[in-house]
Amino acid sequence: MTSRSEKSAAAISSEGTSVRRSTREGPNGEEGETIVRHGKARHQILIEQMELPLEEQGEALQRQRSGEARPTACETERSGNDSLMERIVERSNLARALKRVRQNKGSGGIDGMTVDELVPYLRDQWTSIREQLLAGRYQPSAVRQHQISKAGGGMRTLGIPTVLDRFIQQAVLQVLQPRFDATFSESSYGFRPGRRAHDAVCQAQRYVQSGRRWVVDVDLAKFFDRVNHDVLMGKLSHRITDRRVLALIRRYLEAGIMANGVVQERSEGTPQGGPLSPLLVNVLLDEVDKELERRGHRFARYADDCNVYMRSKRAGERVMQALVGLYAKLRLQVNTDKSAVALVFTRQFLGFSFWVAPGRVIKRRVAPKALKAMKERVRELTSRNGGRSLAQVVAALRSYLVGWLAYFRLADTPGIFAVLDNWLHRRLRMLMLRQWKRGPTMYRELHRRGVDGAALWIAARYGRSWWHVAAHKALHIALPGMYFDSLGVPRLAPH
Repeated sequence: MTSRSEKSAAAISSEGTSVRRSTREGPNGEEGETIVRHGKARHQILIEQMELPLEEQGEALQRQRSGEARPTACETERSGNDSLMERIVERSNLARALKRVRQNKGSGGIDGMTVDELVPYLRDQWTSIREQLLAGRYQPSAVRQHQISKAGGGMRTLGIPTVLDRFIQQAVLQVLQPRFDATFSESSYGFRPGRRAHDAVCQAQRYVQSGRRWVVDVDLAKFFDRVNHDVLMGKLSHRITDRRVLALIRRYLEAGIMANGVVQERSEGTPQGGPLSPLLVNVLLDEVDKELERRGHRFARYADDCNVYMRSKRAGERVMQALVGLYAKLRLQVNTDKSAVALVFTRQFLGFSFWVAPGRVIKRRVAPKALKAMKERVRELTSRNGGRSLAQVVAALRSYLVGWLAYFRLADTPGIFAVLDNWLHRRLRMLMLRQWKRGPTMYRELHRRGVDGAALWIAARYGRSWWHVAAHKALHIALPGMYFDSLGVPRLAPH
């Protein structure tokens, strides 16, 4: 019997006639005939077929109805492992990968293809790409280099794959993630289903509350640039026997990176930017997690950020020495300048730090370093020399602050957020003064907003001292906080 996925593949790849017939199995096992014409109809049938949910696969229903004996767990694991590539290119898996890539959007790679152009491209080229994947011959494109500034200074290199490679990586991830995730440490929180950075921060808070006031804060030097390909592939080969999948991952690791129009070869590192990279990070570092668990330590790891919580400095120093050796076995180097054994209140973890509230309760706050980075970004967006209208500034501020607040809302410091609101409003008042520029204009605008008397003349007279005048009572009357609320500027403090 021809499986439903094979019928769909034939429907996608056939190009010989202007009218084609395809047989499709319905949800109750019945078969029906569908006429598919060239042009827009064929484009539409590709999208519909790729977006069908996994539960509707005819193959799954057929297996459930079959009276054959079920294979043993060992046989299922081995046979499933040897046919991973077939699972990767299954229609249902591809449909979910396509949906995820389109949701994530993102910029194009070195070929310039956009997410919107992916479906038409797959319509014409997927048959050939699928054959290359099944034969183990698919060759990924180089990634596009993109530099972003780091909060602590310096630049971080991102590698942006093409949209097609993001689609394939996502399909690979969806098959491999369930196989690996169940075996990862409970103390690993980075890029795992149902887990997030807030979970890691809350777990760290519980460790501190229990009396572990010393932290082994480990920073790996240029981690993503120094991942050893042989070490990583060795760990993957212990769990994956499908050589085509291993070869594909190796090619993604070794794909060149294009900078200034020149493709540079890469012998180590896994560039941030592809869907597969976070899983590979967890696979590589899982060995260290398991060793920490074996020794009974309390820790939280998010990607390459790992904090181990101890009851004494001396115990922490022993753990630090052990971690240096464990990471060395993975060909990774600990950054001694940024790593330390210190009191938890002097360090940060994922942008948060801890403080002691009344009753010796440990609470969370935005780390000073993260606050400084936030203020620097707001200063850039509200620069007096930007040449932008207030509406444009507010739109940019809103885009940034909504995301910032969604992450740092976890902090137990409403008073700090209220201070930030006042500072932000003062920045915006200063910006409006700068746009009014001349004394007569400033006089007119303040008067129109209900300011009169001596305050009006003071504000107009000292209009060149933008920052100082922005704090004047007259400006608070003319431009109250509610005014900025009406423009759409988010409030950071709860209200």
